[in-house]
Amino acid sequence: MKLSKSRVIKNLIFKGLLVLSALLVILPLILVFIFLLQKGSTSISLDFFLNDPKPVGEIGGGMRHAILGTLIMVSIGSLIAVPVGTLCGVYLSEYGKSKIATALRFTIDLLTGVPSIVVGIFSYLIFVVSFKSFSALAGAFALSIIILPIVTRTTEEILKLIPRHVREAGLALGLPRWRVIFNIILKGSRNSLMTGVILAISRAAGETAPLLFTAFGSMYMSYNVTGPMASLPVQIYNYAISPYKEWQQQAWAGSFTLIIIVLGLNLSAKFLFNSKKLKKFFVRKS
Repeated sequence: MKLSKSRVIKNLIFKGLLVLSALLVILPLILVFIFLLQKGSTSISLDFFLNDPKPVGEIGGGMRHAILGTLIMVSIGSLIAVPVGTLCGVYLSEYGKSKIATALRFTIDLLTGVPSIVVGIFSYLIFVVSFKSFSALAGAFALSIIILPIVTRTTEEILKLIPRHVREAGLALGLPRWRVIFNIILKGSRNSLMTGVILAISRAAGETAPLLFTAFGSMYMSYNVTGPMASLPVQIYNYAISPYKEWQQQAWAGSFTLIIIVLGLNLSAKFLFNSKKLKKFFVRKS
């Protein structure tokens, strides 16, 4: 059937608006990336990743301690929050009609909207005041509170997309419900679930306020999780407000590094959990 000229024009205008909207969403990320690359590229070097900071007035130094500190705290926070958040999401998706599930969903929604600085103060009172010391564990606990609601909600929404007949087919084969959930529902949705997990971890990796109250920061490399530990966001914040031009320059480099870490997490997760791409990779290597 031949479309009228006016309908063709309307269709083109609508498609043009969709493409324009998509570009407007992508544009801020591209501009931020280019801006950070221009500002931070001059300080990016091998020394930046392999060395700790040097005293004021000395040229060089890096943020090795802050990069490793961020990875340590985010890893611990993820180990706490991801399993709990995933199980909560499964419960809300598969058994979400009870009063307990309604209360849990309401709590998770409230937790999602809590400002990160409030999370930092809460962790400060729980850990720092109780143990009378700033620590990486307190920072990881604060980050886990930020990761938890995002993982829970994304898990619930993703599992709700699984058609009902998939569950019924598993039950019809005689499988108990827990095996249907873990062997069919979760396994079939792992790629989508990982996207939610990575989004949550990415947000936690860039948080500054909770770590200011908990891990506090350090100018030295430390693997002691019961003591203060440096993190990239806090180091960037301290360097950015300092009066020293070299530190400000390193703050730009740190910001660029943080963006690369987040981007790398997203891309690596998509690659590793995409079985087709993984198979192609090993086939080429063999």
